[in-house]
Amino acid sequence: MKKRVLISAALMAVSLGISAQKVMKAPAGGKAISDELIGIFFEDISSSADGGLYAELVQNGSFEYSPAERDGWGAGTAWQQVRPGHSLGTLEVRKCKGIHKNNPTYMRLHTERVKEYYDYKGWKGFGIQNDGFEGISVKAGEKYNLSLFMRNVSGEGKSVRVALVEPQGWGKDPKLLSDTYIKVESNEWKKYEAVLSPDTTCHKAALQILVLDLGDLDVDMVSLMPQDTYKGHGLRKDLAQALADLNPKFMRFPGGCVVHGGGDGFWNTYRWKTTIGPKEQRKSLKNTWGYHQSMGLGYFEYFQFCEDLGMEPVPILPAGVSCQGTNGGWGMWPTQAQDVVPMSEMDEWVAEAIDLIEWANGDPATNKWAKMRADAGHPKPFNLKYLGIGNEEKISPEFCERFKYIYERVTKAHPEIIIVGTAGPGSHKDNPDYEAGWKLAEELGMPIIDEHYYEPNSYFLKSRQYDAYPRDRKTKVYLGEYAAKDKKLIDALAEGLYLLHVERNGDVVAMTSYAPLFARKNATNWNPDLIYFDNERPFLTCSYYVQQMFGQSSGQYYYGDCVSFEGDVPGIEQPQEDVHYGQSVILNVKTRKLFVKICNASGEPKTANINLSRFGLKKMATKTSLSGNANDENNYDAQPIAPKKEQIKAAKKMKVELAPYSMVMYEYSL
Repeated sequence: MKKRVLISAALMAVSLGISAQKVMKAPAGGKAISDELIGIFFEDISSSADGGLYAELVQNGSFEYSPAERDGWGAGTAWQQVRPGHSLGTLEVRKCKGIHKNNPTYMRLHTERVKEYYDYKGWKGFGIQNDGFEGISVKAGEKYNLSLFMRNVSGEGKSVRVALVEPQGWGKDPKLLSDTYIKVESNEWKKYEAVLSPDTTCHKAALQILVLDLGDLDVDMVSLMPQDTYKGHGLRKDLAQALADLNPKFMRFPGGCVVHGGGDGFWNTYRWKTTIGPKEQRKSLKNTWGYHQSMGLGYFEYFQFCEDLGMEPVPILPAGVSCQGTNGGWGMWPTQAQDVVPMSEMDEWVAEAIDLIEWANGDPATNKWAKMRADAGHPKPFNLKYLGIGNEEKISPEFCERFKYIYERVTKAHPEIIIVGTAGPGSHKDNPDYEAGWKLAEELGMPIIDEHYYEPNSYFLKSRQYDAYPRDRKTKVYLGEYAAKDKKLIDALAEGLYLLHVERNGDVVAMTSYAPLFARKNATNWNPDLIYFDNERPFLTCSYYVQQMFGQSSGQYYYGDCVSFEGDVPGIEQPQEDVHYGQSVILNVKTRKLFVKICNASGEPKTANINLSRFGLKKMATKTSLSGNANDENNYDAQPIAPKKEQIKAAKKMKVELAPYSMVMYEYSL
């Protein structure tokens, strides 16, 4: 019983934003709510990591791609042989005596001839070319860190030219953007580094590695990374900034279904321990969504990014049970049997969780996992508070047994950690997994449980499900994955209306995160997504701007009686299907900010009366508005929807006219 009290107290302190700092006193009439309602959920789906948030420009630099991941793939995927100047040679994929057991595959370049053909005086050398992710995008004057491992196998030491080029088509020498020459003499693996700085901007560049002397040379772990990354930590700057602009309070990672691995068995499950340490020692993995994860974006980078954005990290670990989609389970759900880890082996999965906590929070002087964190450049703890176990598994007896086994042992070892459970796929009351998940949560006194649902916008326009949730439950709700099933303005406003409902129930719902977060153009596994992108820029959806409003307006108190709509009869609740408008007033006592949000997701104008007489407002306020036609949509060709900001004179009482399909937020300083 004492343990449950400790956990509940820890959750209350976090979810309701209680702290020791001096804050203003909240005026009467407010309800205490979570100030961590808006976070983000990162899953490596739709090439969100490699080719996305992770800034690496070389694709398959470790030569570990495999046909087991995708038909037609192999070690040479994203590479091609080049032999300018009529040079001759052969390529051989090898696995003997690689850099590390987790990274066994490399490419051997056997060079037979390097010389000008007749009077040819142009480009020469035998080697390989990488085209990145639909081309390598580089900017004039920017600096790019090149690194690669090489080993001289036979013959004298070899000169190697590494060139960043703009291909000009078959039979033509490429245009040189930047290059460097490296002398490789050692017959042991050695890392070589240089800086390339192109003199011309190019959106479809390529990287060439050309051997200029005869014999055999091994190459592995080829990397080209911009120096200008987000806070210098290896993440693509514009995509990371788009996330920072959401002002999220936490980040859940690495998935999602990714947590369960590639669906081929537990040998292929995502294991955090193989994603830390030097990049050449990390173990790449087949992705659940049918492609390759290099793990260049691993647990260290996830935690570091959380720290950079001031977010609470919420890592999710597997629970010893397969995803319900394994072996065709999506088609047969809910009757598909789960793959499960034998109970005799469950201590390994318990250790997976406890070791992660110690890696994140432990003392490097006394703990080997904490020492690994310090050796990677972060001696201070990451101050992990949350840990998720499992991801929307079918809540079967086998799952319950294994979850309970992990939960009880982890909370005994670390009662300060808030364990996040799962309510299964599709968290609705007509779903047996939802009922079973909540039953398990109440049995264990679980502090918070993860609900997921993707629905048409009509669901979010009408549902007010959290109004009916029991107020005496110890278990809070984390709405970890949700979205309307399209990306038009009406879908975003439906989500906004639902989030107003969530704010009203912020004493029950502690956290929410839209999903999925990212999708790469031409590599999209799922629609809709919050942010689409290509090599040049992100494309922000209507839903992004609604999420941004809520992220910017977090607070600790909700006031439901400051805004009224003309036409509503006081004391008479209208049918939910007729009410496609709503409001909330949020007070942040830490920042001394007051936020009024009003959403009109209907096709008719609405008039709202605002009364803020109980608050001491300063003279000016900021108004942010979002409006358009119901079917407007931001895409690669057009971005018709974007927020408009203006400074207005603050008034304690005012009448607001809301256009059809619009949302407005007022921000006041107190």
